[in-house]
Formats: sequence, structure tokens, C-alpha cells
Amino acid sequence: MSQLFTPARTRGFLRATAAAVALSSVLLTTSCGAADESSGDAKATAAVPAGFPVTVDNCGVRTTYERPPSRVVTIHQHPAELMLALGLKDRMVGTAFPDSAVLPGLKADYEAVPELARKEPSFEKILDAEPDFVYGGYGSAFAEKEGRARTAFADAGIDTYLNREYCGKKKVTMEDTYDEVRTIGKIFGVPDRADELVTDLKSRVGEAADKVEGRPEVPVFVYDSGDKAAFTAGGKSLGTELIRLAGGTNVFADLDDVFGDVSWEQVIERRPEVIAVYDYAGAGSVEQKKRFLLSQPALADVPAVRNKRFVVLPLTATLVGIRSAYAVGDLARGLHPESFR
Repeated sequence: MSQLFTPARTRGFLRATAAAVALSSVLLTTSCGAADESSGDAKATAAVPAGFPVTVDNCGVRTTYERPPSRVVTIHQHPAELMLALGLKDRMVGTAFPDSAVLPGLKADYEAVPELARKEPSFEKILDAEPDFVYGGYGSAFAEKEGRARTAFADAGIDTYLNREYCGKKKVTMEDTYDEVRTIGKIFGVPDRADELVTDLKSRVGEAADKVEGRPEVPVFVYDSGDKAAFTAGGKSLGTELIRLAGGTNVFADLDDVFGDVSWEQVIERRPEVIAVYDYAGAGSVEQKKRFLLSQPALADVPAVRNKRFVVLPLTATLVGIRSAYAVGDLARGLHPESFR
């Protein structure tokens, strides 16, 4: 496989500011007690927001939050966008590893947060931002061999959270997206905002699904990358559900994995009518991918190639995050354009 089309990351790989904050609250509640007992009691109460402490189990790590995190580093784009969609820009002190263009409505806020690295930052670089919480999108966010194990952050007094898509669950669905939003809302003390966001995301999915209801299912091949073989989305991926909701069927839904390699002969045999091209940094541009597919004589009779029917999706739109709801509409328009005229 050529370097140009090699997948940019391994997606199946799993797996002391907080102490200072805790100490400062103790000092606050003890220093003013003698002089003004009632004032001290009020400040102590104010130090712990309603609904806290909150305990969350995440990928085998159990964490109790005495109060919402206040200094957050996100690694990978989809956690950053989820935070911003919940109105939590003021808690963010660093982002890392942008995959694609940010949603227009979040662009200004995203650019206002310092970018620590174009890919995963080093453990030391993250510590320099003095976070009390690190939110990772892919399992590689907490790569032990690169010094970013969750235990290393815990030893430094920093809480961590990994996107549930990388907790080893067998199949990912839109319910995982909704649960992710609600969990982050709970951790940050904004459950009402989370509920509103989930309602909006469900509405977007429902509107698109209603538009294509009753239409014949369109066979779709997901092209992520690869030239000697095709790296594609399998039946356990969220992409497969997004295609279904948009009125299509993933021709490799029987691939028992989130992602995997298939042969071009298999692609030819399954005759997809549309190709969903995943767009992200490090695997060649969309135009390069299209040119590659259109230049292969063996693919010339595949209906999607012959008719040049491509739908482009940012990789971030196919992951557990707020973009997945938008992706259903984009896919539906590409699969059933007649339903949107």
C-alpha cells in the first residue's frame, strides 16, 4: 500500500492541577470560618455545585468529580467540538489533532482555544497547559508507549475521559453519541444543555430519515483509504448505522469489525451505487482519492464509479460526536437527492 493512502491512525487501539483546586477549596472553607461563620458556610456550599459529586465509569476507569473540571485539554477534534457545542469554551485550555474543517458555527470558538499540537501532544506538552481534565477522542490519545497512559495522568492529579467508541464495545450506534453528550454534560454540570443538544441532534437525524422513508436502499461502499486493498467501514462502525438512517446499506456490513481491509475484487462483486469517501488529514485529499478510484480499469463497471456518485464525509462526522447527526442528512442528500428537491 502506498504511503499516500495509508490510514492515518490505528482506530482499534485502546487504551497537578486537580490537587491544587482541591487544596484551594479546603483553604477557602477553613480560612474564613472563625471571622464569619455564616459567610464561611455559604462559601463552602458554593464550592460544590448542585448535583456533585458525580461518579462516572469510563472504559474501566471510575472517577468521582467533586466539582466540574475547569481546565480541559481535548485530544482529537470530535471531543473539542462536543465541548464547544455544550458551551464549554471557557473551560478549554488546549486542543490537538484537528482532522478536518470545524463546523462553521463552532469555528470562531475553536480557533480561540490554543492548539497544542497538530497530532497527539506529548505528555509534557499537555502538563504545560496545567489541565485538570484530558478528553481523548481516539484510543491513541492515551497511548502508553508514548507516555500518555491514563495512569500517568492520574499520578499527576489529572482526570481523563476517553470517547466511548474506544471502550471496546462491540457495535457503535447513535445512542452512543447521545450517551456521550449526556455524560460530558453531567461531568461539567450542564445536564440541561446536554439534553437540549441531544434533542437537536435527534431532530436532525429524524428529519433526514423521514425524507427518505420508503425509498429503496442504496448500496454504499465506504472508501477510507488504501490502494492494494480498500480500508473500509465494517458492520460495527457508526458509519454503517449512519448509512442505514440515510436510506442506504453498507455493502460491507458483514465485516465483523469497526474498520478493516477488503479486496477490490469484493468491491467489484458487491456493485455499490454510491461511494462514501472519508475525508481527513494524512490519507490523501478527497480529489486524490476520487482520481485513484476513477483511474482503476477494474473498477470501471462498478455503478458508483461509472456514474461518479460520491458522497464526501469528514471522518469526524462518522465518529461518536455531534457531527454524526449532521452526517445522516449529508448522506441522505447524496443517496436520495430526489427527496430533497
